[in-house]
Amino acid sequence: MNWQRTFTIARTDLRQLVLARDFWLPMTILGSIFFVIVPTFLLLGISSLGDVGAVQQISETLSLLPERAQEQIRGDTPQGRTSYALAVYLFAPMAVVVPLTISTAVGAATLVGERERGTGEFLAHSPASTREIYLGKLLASLAPGYVTTMVGFGAYSLIVNLIVGPEVGGWFFPTAQWWLLMLWVLPGFLLVGLSLVLRMSGKVRSTAAAQQASGLITLPLIAIAYAQASGALYGSANTTIMIGAATWVIGLYSTARGMGSVKRQRLLGVADGV
Repeated sequence: MNWQRTFTIARTDLRQLVLARDFWLPMTILGSIFFVIVPTFLLLGISSLGDVGAVQQISETLSLLPERAQEQIRGDTPQGRTSYALAVYLFAPMAVVVPLTISTAVGAATLVGERERGTGEFLAHSPASTREIYLGKLLASLAPGYVTTMVGFGAYSLIVNLIVGPEVGGWFFPTAQWWLLMLWVLPGFLLVGLSLVLRMSGKVRSTAAAQQASGLITLPLIAIAYAQASGALYGSANTTIMIGAATWVIGLYSTARGMGSVKRQRLLGVADGV
């Protein structure tokens, strides 16, 4: 196993993505909507409403949250408590949905795209092993989604602290649960999704088929990730660690199994088929 060849494959793919405006422009827009635009308008709206009936009603619904979550909510006013709850709990699943959407879109076309562009022959005859090719493609698919999310997470943290911080006694975000979610749980979910998508990308005949098949994989995975991300924040740190550990175990196992999906014959277009 030569990691230098693996990183070379990953860098080559990432360089192509950076030069592809039709890729990074939608990626930037998607991240901006979920991490900046929607949270800013929602949190500013709650903060500017004051003690009106709507905020009071929303504040009362916080009693439906798990007892542990209720104990962690800060703020002395209805709008402060509501803004805190929205910032910490409501937007958590987007931290999983956005990178999964971006990374699986890249991963779906990464192997079959080589054959369609006519570059599969060069890759097939390269000194890199099929395992190194697979891992290089995996890294190249993971990086755009994770980097976009971490940049968006930084912007979201700044927005939350500037808007909600004054209502709850100062800067408070990210919380410990959010750090665990971003650094431990999220990479595990990305690994699970990409290992499945890349395995499929190495077997289908066209990019269109890869995109359609990736949707069948991604949608249920997003639903599971959405639920688990919420549970990770509502529960204790031990719960979050266990959720992350489970995703890492599944992801590593799926990655090991997926390495066999890369065949030099398929890169050459000799052995098409699912």
